[in-house]
Amino acid sequence: MIIAMNSLLLLLAVAALVPCICLLGATLLSGRPAPPSCPSRRLRFDVIVPAHNEAAVIARTVASLRKLDWPAHLFRILVVADNCSDTTASIARSAGAEVLERVDLEFRGKGYALAHAFAISRHQDRADAVVIIDADSEVSANLLEAFAARLEHGAHAVQANYGVLNPRDSWRTRLMTIASASVHTVRSRARGRLGLSCGIVGNGWCVTHRSLERVPFRSFSLTEDLEYGIELGLAGIRVEFADEAHCDADMVSGEQIAGKQRQRWEDGRFQLIRTKTLPLFKAAILRRDDVCFGLAVDLIVLPLSYVVLQVAAVILLAGLASRWEPSLRAWIWVGVGCGFCLFIYVMRGWQLSGLGAQGLLDLARAPGFMIWKILLMLRRRSSGWVRTDRENQ
Repeated sequence: MIIAMNSLLLLLAVAALVPCICLLGATLLSGRPAPPSCPSRRLRFDVIVPAHNEAAVIARTVASLRKLDWPAHLFRILVVADNCSDTTASIARSAGAEVLERVDLEFRGKGYALAHAFAISRHQDRADAVVIIDADSEVSANLLEAFAARLEHGAHAVQANYGVLNPRDSWRTRLMTIASASVHTVRSRARGRLGLSCGIVGNGWCVTHRSLERVPFRSFSLTEDLEYGIELGLAGIRVEFADEAHCDADMVSGEQIAGKQRQRWEDGRFQLIRTKTLPLFKAAILRRDDVCFGLAVDLIVLPLSYVVLQVAAVILLAGLASRWEPSLRAWIWVGVGCGFCLFIYVMRGWQLSGLGAQGLLDLARAPGFMIWKILLMLRRRSSGWVRTDRENQ
């Protein structure tokens, strides 16, 4: 019985230790990197904004993009009005964007909108690279400069720092801000320092047309962005991280809308875990490819709620077992060590979030927030792309 309990606790401990060590390592490597030298300002960009019924926010996004610090003749703003039934197209035109109107009720969603825009951009041959910005976002003025600096140094794909535009709206958006700083800043900085791909996180990313020719965009899953970043990695293309530039999007604060959004994101991630983990590890082993190995490890590190659940299971089971066999108490300290790793990781995210004392107080809500997420994922899974409702509509 003791051997059986040790074996079970070993399995649980390994499942908890691997992500905890990875997250602690990322925290220790999350110092701010030095940006590359300024580019020559010769590259041409198509800034693409996929939009489905975004009349409430599209003008603000286009206005933000028009303030980009880049020669006006070297970039254009393309809004893809995808199956819109509102005034998104007319508002985007009035705001100063070129509009591509797309109607296809069978093949619909962000992935198809992007593929449509990429094909047109390539056919018109007016850009060296495309940039993808969500319709509810605002960007820093140096976005194209940061992308161009890396492209001129040999990069083929770049991801900007993706954050939260409305952190002060509620405790939920503040927790999302801390989570974003942990996932998108801490982990991306570490992967960049190790020479790995930071992947694509959905908003504020750039890829050259040469890379699109080499790896055609055919990613139409619930997390098409993450999927395409993996496809780039499998083709040997590393996505670099532009820490000094940011693209921030609205996060919903209401429980019902946030629940739908979170379920869609995590459903998509679990689909990719099932379909992409083995190909990534296979490529990493056969080609001795660090980029694929890094993407595989990052993919199998589950969202923080699930890692916390794994750690709690180790501590709880070891505590119960040690009442019967005191020698099993050592596993409690393994769980406590994992918990300490997670604490350091979350505190680094809080530090980078800039939320100060208010954010620290909001972290007291984190246990309830994580329970809500776990219960949410036990519900019926999403079967396709669904637009996130806007709270200001």
